[in-house]
Amino acid sequence: MRDIVFARNSGWIPNVIREDGELQLTLGAGADANHDPRTFTFPIGEAHLAVIREDLARHLLLWSAVLPLCDAAGTRGPLDEAAAVALLDPILLSPPADVDTLFRRIPWDRSRLIAHGADIGLLERGQVCAAMRAATETSNGKRAQEYRANRRRAERGEVLGPLDAAVLRYTGQYLHGATIPKRSPDAVAPALLPEVMRVIATAEQACAGMRIGRDPRRGKRATDKGDWDRMAKAVDAAVRRAHPELVDDAVRTVSFLMCSEATDRSRSTPMEDDETIVGDRTDFGERTRKTALLFTDDKGVEKRWLQGGTRNATAEFWEFVGDRSAADNEVFTIEDEEMGEGLQLHFYADSIARVTTVREGVGGADPEYRVEYSLVDGIRGYRNLLSVFVRGGCVALDQHGSWLSDADQLERARRRRDAQ
Repeated sequence: MRDIVFARNSGWIPNVIREDGELQLTLGAGADANHDPRTFTFPIGEAHLAVIREDLARHLLLWSAVLPLCDAAGTRGPLDEAAAVALLDPILLSPPADVDTLFRRIPWDRSRLIAHGADIGLLERGQVCAAMRAATETSNGKRAQEYRANRRRAERGEVLGPLDAAVLRYTGQYLHGATIPKRSPDAVAPALLPEVMRVIATAEQACAGMRIGRDPRRGKRATDKGDWDRMAKAVDAAVRRAHPELVDDAVRTVSFLMCSEATDRSRSTPMEDDETIVGDRTDFGERTRKTALLFTDDKGVEKRWLQGGTRNATAEFWEFVGDRSAADNEVFTIEDEEMGEGLQLHFYADSIARVTTVREGVGGADPEYRVEYSLVDGIRGYRNLLSVFVRGGCVALDQHGSWLSDADQLERARRRRDAQ
C-alpha cells in the first residue's frame, strides 16, 4: 500500500510517500534502456518530513544532492540508498554554515537550483543556503539553460556584452549555438534592436549578390560547402571590420544566419540552369551545342535528354546526379553518341575525364578512344566543365584546366595539389 504524504504543486520535486508504514522520498530521474523515466525511493524520518514540508529551500537542496546519485545508477543500476540516506541529516537538519560546507565537497545539480530561482552569484561563491532564499516552487528551465550556455562560453574565455547577447537572441542561438538561426526581433530588448539591425545590415551588404549553389553529388537537397565557406568568410570579415567589439559567438551567428537563409533559398528552387549562372560565357554557336545526350551512372542506369524539352541539359544532368548519387555510386557520364564524345565525372577522386572517339570500330573491331584527365576543384569546377561541354563539346574544354594523357599523370598531379 502506497500513499502520498506530501507533494508540492510542481510535478518533478520529490514527493514523500508512506509505503508499508515507512516514510520514503520518491523522485523521478534519469531514464531506463527504453528511455522511460526511472523512479527512485529511499527512507526518511519524521523529522526530515517536517523540514521538507516547511522549508522549500532545504527540500530543493536535498533534491539537487540526490540527483547525481540517480545519474550514477544509470539505466538499470540501483540507487546507492546508504549514500542518499547519509545526505538527509546534513542537508535538512544542520545549520546553514554546515550545509554550505557539505556542498563544497559533494556533487550536486546546480542547474536544478538555478531553474528554481537560486541566486547565481551566491551559488558560485559557495553560499548555497543564502542563494536559496529566493527559491520558487515553479521551475524556469530557460534560466538554467542560459546559465549553462554562459558557463560554456566562460570556459572558452568568452564573455558576452549587451550587444553580443542581443545578436544571439535575435538569431535564436543564445542558448544553443547548433540550432538553425532565424530572425526573432521580438526576442531583443527594444533599446538594443536598432544596433542589432545595423549588424544584420552589414552582413546583408557583405553577401549581396552571393549565392550558395546546390551540390547534387551529396543528394538532391545538398548545397555547396565551398559557396557556404566563401559567404561566411565575406560576412565574417565585414562584420568584424564594422563592429570590432563583437565576440566570436556573435559574429559566427550572423554568418550562420546569412548562409542558412541562402541555403534555404537554393533548396526551394529547382536544380539550377548552370548555363546562366556559372562557367565560361563564350558563345560557341548553335552548331556545337548539344541536341541529344545520354546520362549514365556507375550502376548502369541511363537517362536520355533531347533538346526542346522544358529544361536544358545541365539542369537535367544534375537532377539525374542528385537522384542517383550515393557512396557506392560516384561515377557519372554525359555522352554525345552522335559526335562520339563525352565526359566522365569521378566524384570520389575530384577528377574528370573527357573521352573522344578517334576511330570507329569497323568489321567487329573495337573503337579507338582518346581519354584525357583533369583535376576538378569542387562542384563549381564540375559545373563549369559540364556547361562548357554542353555548349561546345570536348574541343571547347581545351582552355579549361590541364588535360593529362594518362591516369598516372593525374595521380601525380593530385599528390602535388594535396601537398600544397
